[in-house]
Amino acid sequence: MTKITRENSITRLDKWLWAARFYKTRAIAKQMIDGGKVFYNGQRTKSSKAVMVGDKIKIRQGFEEKEVQVLQLADKRRDASFAQTLYEETAESLSRREKNALARKQGILLSPASDKKPDKKQRRLILQLKDRR
Repeated sequence: MTKITRENSITRLDKWLWAARFYKTRAIAKQMIDGGKVFYNGQRTKSSKAVMVGDKIKIRQGFEEKEVQVLQLADKRRDASFAQTLYEETAESLSRREKNALARKQGILLSPASDKKPDKKQRRLILQLKDRR
């Protein structure tokens, strides 16, 4: 019998994502993995997958898509400063997220919402334009 120590312990993917504070609960982490929002080394996986140091995990959260490399293993949730030591976001992921954030901001600035709703006449014109196709 071999004794499991801290160095060679096995950590499930859903537990690691929860401990690294990507998701608030393990149940949410499991749903995201099962729903295809988390990729482990470029492939969809199960929530029970054993995480190894050095592996890459891609996580989609809303508009954001992060690609992180596992630096340490943990199956207990601790404070945020500890959680940040568990992973490192790749440089490509950081630059891609900054570009996407800027594009979203510019998109909002280019098509601002009007101050008021269209009146009855304007609504009719809008419907006529849509029906012309």
